[in-house]
Amino acid sequence: MAASILQRFLLPVRRACVPQSLIAKRCLLSAAYTDTKLWEEREHEPQNLADLASLMDRTYERMFPVSSLTVSRFVDSITCKEEVHQAEYYLYKFRHSPNCWYLRDWTMHSWFRQCLKYGARDKALYTLKNKVQFGMFPDEFTFNLLIDSYLKDKDYKGACAVVEEVMLQETFDLPTTQILSLYALSKYLTTKPGLSWQEQRSMGTALMLAGLKQENSTGLNAQVLGHICSLLKHMNCKVEMTRGIHAVFHKMPLIWTPGYFSRSLAVMERVCSDAGDLRLSKEVLDTVQEMLQDLSSPTTSEAGEENTTENQTDESIDEEDELEMAKLPLYLAKFKDLSEQLQARGKVESAGLEALVSRLAQETLPACEEADIAEYRRRVQEWEAERLQLIRREEEMREKTKQEQEARKAASDAQ
Repeated sequence: MAASILQRFLLPVRRACVPQSLIAKRCLLSAAYTDTKLWEEREHEPQNLADLASLMDRTYERMFPVSSLTVSRFVDSITCKEEVHQAEYYLYKFRHSPNCWYLRDWTMHSWFRQCLKYGARDKALYTLKNKVQFGMFPDEFTFNLLIDSYLKDKDYKGACAVVEEVMLQETFDLPTTQILSLYALSKYLTTKPGLSWQEQRSMGTALMLAGLKQENSTGLNAQVLGHICSLLKHMNCKVEMTRGIHAVFHKMPLIWTPGYFSRSLAVMERVCSDAGDLRLSKEVLDTVQEMLQDLSSPTTSEAGEENTTENQTDESIDEEDELEMAKLPLYLAKFKDLSEQLQARGKVESAGLEALVSRLAQETLPACEEADIAEYRRRVQEWEAERLQLIRREEEMREKTKQEQEARKAASDAQ
């Protein structure tokens, strides 16, 4: 029932009010952003993968820790898809070794670049989804490259899977990541996917966290409830009303207090009182109204009873949740009043949210990309300096070990 209700709210995008050229043009990262030249121009140490694998195997057999530098060399030396699979094994082994906390940031970045380069994007997503087992916590630039690769192939479901990981790691700091995430989510939702309520909650949370970072109409629409970004509030309000606030919060970086509807209405009040050009999409308002009416109907209780076998012990309706459900008539009345105010003040946007996200990307992505690329260049330099320092330390340790061995041999010979 929950999934079917959700699909009814996935309204077709109203494109009549927005130029077709704006919608048709894909909002993707530029060639300069995804260019591999800077990364591949780094100084490389010639390595033999078989020798590195043998070294790591022997080290593990002797119950010694493998160095992060050795793992980094292995990942950097990948030359085909088959070697990606081998690297996956050693990343797993390293994560479950005493040195697990020392997987370098540049090694993570290199791993995802290698997966994209050699057609093993499924492995990139697998290790990302199983980050606890592989230690994969990439930075936002790396996330952006992965999201963009899915978008270019129009694999919006895959792109949203990456966005979900961005959400779980709470790394919506870069405007580029926020925009790409909103774009991926909007595109996927227009396909009217059949989502479980857990998937609804995850996508909703991703939309909210990305929307909260955008101080504009698109971000505010994402916070309220609409066709794309705003669908979030429907998701979390729906889950909250039918399953309780604990189900909303479970494994999600959200506020653990009831009242997702009241927060949505607070955003509407903010737009009403705004003296600038902030607006809410008509699709947002139509969807909120339909959702409020649906939750207020007798069938709501039936919807809340479906699919409760999973995670039932963690997701229960308590007294506080029941009080929130009792406020639905008040929420509906307040919503109608705010909608009339928005209409009277010309604060209703005719364009759909997909168009709003596309417009935002076209207007802001170029400038955001320049800042990201400059920061990436600086970070690569830092990574290289740190890598060279580790190499020097490794050489010093080898020299020290060699001298100690020679000293012991000389002492033994003297005896």
